[in-house]
Amino acid sequence: MANITAALVKELREKTGAGVMDAKKALVEVEGDIEKAVELLREKGMAKAAKKADRVAAEGLTGIYVAGNVAALVEVNAETDFVAKNAQFVELVNETAKALAEAKPANNDEALKVTLGSGLTLEDAYVEATATIGEKIDFRRFAIVEKTDEQVFGAYQHNGGRIGVVAVIEGGDEALAKQVSMHIAAMNPKVLSYTELDPEFIHDELAQMNHKIEQDNESRAMVDKPALPLLKYGSKGQLTDEVIAQAEADIKAELQAEGKPEKIWDKIIPGKMDRFMLDNTKVDQQYTLLAQVYIMDDSKTVEAFLDSVGAKVEAFVRFEVGEGIEKKANDFESEVAATMAAALNN
Repeated sequence: MANITAALVKELREKTGAGVMDAKKALVEVEGDIEKAVELLREKGMAKAAKKADRVAAEGLTGIYVAGNVAALVEVNAETDFVAKNAQFVELVNETAKALAEAKPANNDEALKVTLGSGLTLEDAYVEATATIGEKIDFRRFAIVEKTDEQVFGAYQHNGGRIGVVAVIEGGDEALAKQVSMHIAAMNPKVLSYTELDPEFIHDELAQMNHKIEQDNESRAMVDKPALPLLKYGSKGQLTDEVIAQAEADIKAELQAEGKPEKIWDKIIPGKMDRFMLDNTKVDQQYTLLAQVYIMDDSKTVEAFLDSVGAKVEAFVRFEVGEGIEKKANDFESEVAATMAAALNN
């Protein structure tokens, strides 16, 4: 039998991240051949990873890498927030973003075939990470964002990397681009402009907003407060030329009924029309970047602020770790508790 030295075990552990006993058993099984031991541990690692496949990985990190006119934003998931802070995990996230920015794959299937600096494909690297870290590590998604030489990237990560944003700005500098990305991280717009909102989505959101107003009005009635008006429109896409013309006509009729001199109407109407637009674009304000009130200057929308400095947003991508994942409550915690209970009973 080959002499399995401590140095040999240490070398194998450094190559694979395996535990001491696993490394020693593998070396014994292959009679001290370290390359065969690496392969054996990887095979066993795949078996371990397969057992973890049905676990929910909803924690993790985003990663951003910018290379010239190309930026990559990735989301990598783990089962616990603790592992998301693991140095090996963080390095894997950063390596993934770098490799994808350079390779620019078209989809996840292509991304999994990209080779990392370690020589492993992305797919193999995640199998190995699952085996060595000890819980399911999942490459979830990525986005490749490109710009021209005249444009700038705004790259920003918030809350320790749980939220990642890449924006493309034209007509501004990197400081402005980063500020816009900070706004996107905080306010979570879903699309750039109202033109990207589906009419059915607007209809449904408007119905929900009106339902909330009706509930509020029930409470207001109990304390003799006047009812709030229901919203007729929710998006600029619904405000046709006819709707806007009618709104202006209604304002003029209101001013006339109030006895306001016609010579001052031109000073009053623009402000009232601005208010009409504000009151009838609530869906836009919640879901579209350009219609949101800019967090760096709450007197203007994002669009108005950027117009004032001669800049515009061309595109953005925002990832928040775990969004859209239905997490099975306490699944992993229950498994840990069960394991500890079994250990105590043995």
